[in-house]
Amino acid sequence: MRLWLVVALIGVTVSPLFIMRLVALDNIEAQLRTRRLNELSNYTLILSNQIVRSNYFKGENTDIIHADMSQSASMYNGRILVIDSQYTIVKDTYATLNGMTSISQETIKAMSGENIRRYNKEEKMLEMAVPITNEDKSEILGVILFYSSTSDIQKTCDLIGQSYNGITAALICLCVVLSLLIANLFTKPLKRVATSIDRMSEGHFDEEIHLRGFSELKVISDSFNTMLKKLQKLENSRQEFVSNVSHELKTPITSIKVLADSLNMQEDVPNDVYKEFMQDIVVEIDRENEIINDLLSLVKMDKAVAELNIATVNINEMLEMILKRLRPIAAKRNIELVFESFRQVSAECDEVKINLAFTNLVENGIKYNTAGGWVKVSLDADHKYFYVKVADSGIGIPEEYQDQIFERFYRVDKARSRETGGTGLGLAITRNVILMHDGAVKVLSKEDEGSTFVVRIPLKHVPENQNGGVNDEKN
Repeated sequence: MRLWLVVALIGVTVSPLFIMRLVALDNIEAQLRTRRLNELSNYTLILSNQIVRSNYFKGENTDIIHADMSQSASMYNGRILVIDSQYTIVKDTYATLNGMTSISQETIKAMSGENIRRYNKEEKMLEMAVPITNEDKSEILGVILFYSSTSDIQKTCDLIGQSYNGITAALICLCVVLSLLIANLFTKPLKRVATSIDRMSEGHFDEEIHLRGFSELKVISDSFNTMLKKLQKLENSRQEFVSNVSHELKTPITSIKVLADSLNMQEDVPNDVYKEFMQDIVVEIDRENEIINDLLSLVKMDKAVAELNIATVNINEMLEMILKRLRPIAAKRNIELVFESFRQVSAECDEVKINLAFTNLVENGIKYNTAGGWVKVSLDADHKYFYVKVADSGIGIPEEYQDQIFERFYRVDKARSRETGGTGLGLAITRNVILMHDGAVKVLSKEDEGSTFVVRIPLKHVPENQNGGVNDEKN
């Protein structure tokens, strides 16, 4: 990228210099030629007046006029010819055509009263043909032809071009140096980002970058650091999850092994002791099974690979069945389950997955509640969505943790989660199910005052290829 940036900057800066050189030299040369033609025009006008007033064609004052003509021809690096009305060359400053007849095209046109001034590009010569008229302009007495070489003008332009080449070369060197500096200025921060990304790929997520300079670099720096924090957070969650799951999976197995070893070490174990140990083993196996099922559910709820079995579901009946199934669990802690429905609701959804999501919410309301508390489930709908609210009188969620409870592997109170049998995956599974249905979930909670989860899901399911797979999580 740096090489291409340098080449682009040099091209952008150097190209105009060459274009300016060509245009400037052409303009200078054209201006010098125009100035020379104007000077020649003025001189031929003066010479014409002198010839008329001095009776030159009658042989008077010829030496003075010839001397002036020779001086002017030498000064302008040219040749002057004076031709009378009979087309006879009276004076040639080269002294080679004196007395000869001139019937050139320029002479003929000038004899007819036409002024000619032009640049002969092939011969690099300025050419002028001016008629000599009497004082009242009534009669053409002859013609003045003036040829002036532009070699001196070309030499002047060549010198200017050489000076310009030197300046251009210096500017090109300066442009190259500046291009390298600018390219380095632009690419150095990007190299730092690339280095940081390489470090991230090696597992280092704790190195922030701080790019200075343009506002866009600061935006990149801030965005990159935000991404680093999220990745670090995810990595910490992953490590914590591995640790938690390892512990959760190992604990039941350890208990089963201790119980089994105890039975094996005893001879003639009484039936009641045997049954008690076997019941404990069954409990630990159920606990292990629950953890594995939660892990499998989380994998299945991955929105990138999960499939929905959409059908029309009676949401009222589904919620009533969930509460009916969980009432025995709630009764053990004297927790009241209340269902409130404002209308009959039918929606297009995956009944199994939606059932699991709402079961998790109600179970959490029971698990993290106080003895003698309550869990209220309410159902409502409008023309587009149905809304389920699960409120409880439980321990609540501290405000600083409310943005994290839906993250995978996250648990607010790890000790209490182990006591209640939680794995920290229930809310992550619930959120994935809701997002799969293009819904949204939010939580309102105060510590020691209970929590309220509000779920919104569309009544009609729109396939992902029609809605672009965009989930509305803002409302």
